Amino acid sequence: MQIHDLPYTDPGSPDVRSGGRFLLWLGRRQLGGQLKSLGWGTLHMAGLATVPLVVGVAVQAVVDRSGGRLALAGGLIALLGTVIAVADTMLHRAAVTNWITAAARVQQLLARKTAEMGSTLTRRVAAGEITAVSTGDVEKIGWFVEALSRFTAAAVTTVGVCAVLLVAQPALGVVVAVGVPLLVLAVLPLLPPATRRADAQRAKAGRATELASDTVAGLRVLRGIGGEELFLDRYRRASQEVRSAAVRSARMWALISAVQVLLPGLLLIAVVWYGVTLAREGRISLGELVAVYGAVTFLLFPLRHFEEIAMAYSFSKPSAKRAARVLALRRTRPAGPDTASGGADPAGGVGGPLTGDLYDPVSGLHAPAGLLTVAVCGDPDVAGRLADRLGGHAPQREEEPDRPSVLLGGAALDELPLEEARTAVLVQDKDPVLLSGTLRELLDVPSRGTVTAADALDAAQCDDVLAALAQGTGPGSGDPREARITERGRSLSGGQRQRLALARSLVTDPEVLVLDEPTSAVDSHTEARIADGLRRLRAGRTTVVLSSSPLLLDRADRVVFLPGGEAAAAGTHRELLRTHPGYRAVVTRGAEDEPPHAAAAHHRNGPAARTARTGIEETA
Repeated sequence: MQIHDLPYTDPGSPDVRSGGRFLLWLGRRQLGGQLKSLGWGTLHMAGLATVPLVVGVAVQAVVDRSGGRLALAGGLIALLGTVIAVADTMLHRAAVTNWITAAARVQQLLARKTAEMGSTLTRRVAAGEITAVSTGDVEKIGWFVEALSRFTAAAVTTVGVCAVLLVAQPALGVVVAVGVPLLVLAVLPLLPPATRRADAQRAKAGRATELASDTVAGLRVLRGIGGEELFLDRYRRASQEVRSAAVRSARMWALISAVQVLLPGLLLIAVVWYGVTLAREGRISLGELVAVYGAVTFLLFPLRHFEEIAMAYSFSKPSAKRAARVLALRRTRPAGPDTASGGADPAGGVGGPLTGDLYDPVSGLHAPAGLLTVAVCGDPDVAGRLADRLGGHAPQREEEPDRPSVLLGGAALDELPLEEARTAVLVQDKDPVLLSGTLRELLDVPSRGTVTAADALDAAQCDDVLAALAQGTGPGSGDPREARITERGRSLSGGQRQRLALARSLVTDPEVLVLDEPTSAVDSHTEARIADGLRRLRAGRTTVVLSSSPLLLDRADRVVFLPGGEAAAAGTHRELLRTHPGYRAVVTRGAEDEPPHAAAAHHRNGPAARTARTGIEETA
């Protein structure tokens, strides 16, 4: 896998039983990249390890006054330099590719899990922890994956150098072969306390992140009650705890680094002292002494990778544990007396297509199956949040940890498998996005196949849009479905974009369609025709429209009035105009005490009727 091939078509199904198993699974998925990095790393370090041997040959050639051997040594050094440069470049390329592709795989897994869980995610995991996992933890996991192959190459090269020294110079080789493992083992007692300190630092950092996230989310409320300074002081204390923990962790890692410098230095001194003694006794030549000294000096380089892999593992294992905990979450809970209702099967799925009434226990909105229900909130923000809830996308509020899910046919949408929930309920936002491409591509969406693109375009009153697009295709074509739509439909008016988005939603023909202000940017003549087309095309399907437009309300089977987001009255549009002053005030933009006969006149001659007479369509 190369960087230009990202994202993954399928990031896979991770082993999330523990952090260690998750790292192992991730390493297996990166096996090809790991082997490539291992190969280049071994070649690079083998080249570096061979340089001291060639330098020793060159020194001995000078001592023996052999120009031929000196020239040969010079040529070998030039060749080794080329090999080292190429191998180092390719190693860096392969290692960084491993890092980025591993991080990308984890990010895709987290993104997929976020989409799967929907609003249930923040009920089970704190928002700050999710932020920490998707940012810092992903980087640390990628670091370990990248460092693993370089450490393996360092270990292979170290063993190889020790073996060559044992064969070529047994006396000095024994000192090196015994000393190097002792250097590695000397650091092991320091790793557990260093890991504990690092874990404490990350835990404090996670709590600080959660506090910051919660503070920002509630900033408006804090300002309203004068609590900014209180939470600011609390965050200051948390950040100082993080700083102190980071200093304690850094001190331990600094000690490990000092040991990694001191002990190899002592080994080098011992080798040089013993080697000089052997050279004075004539047991080894000067060139051999230089070669052994160079080999021991080289070993200080791979020993650094031992320290790095220890740090990478100690940092990445808790990160992998947190990532595994998030990825182990399941949208569907085990079946029980409270969950296995309304057609839900014991596995948490549904026995066949999900049908039935749509009911929101929080707002009290009830949309009977197969009918057109219009919800009147009076506040666009409240309507937007209600639309999110009806689709199972609404974020969980801190002050409402046990807020119940919306029910469809008695089954909780938040607890259904993602595919079933998304197939059953489709929500169109008040500001839908049109991606760039042709009209044919725009309408090529997953659907039941029962509604054709032509029927959807007709119901959404897109005749003028098709005419405009046909002109844009140029002479000789005439097929508007081949016309290209610019990014976000910027070449279209606001009403045209809104109607194309509505046609796209109608093509999918979901069991439940939720539309948030689908006609806010069109004139009343067009709105009336859209209302008739929507009612005709969605006959027998459950449709919920969030709007206060009298034209839509008059064609609804059922109207629910939700001031402040809670159901206060339900009935037909005309019934509520006669019986509910609050509803009458919202729909007619009048006062609550306006009498019913005045409201009817306002309904006939109000803003909607005036707009109908002008026939003006709003633009973006």
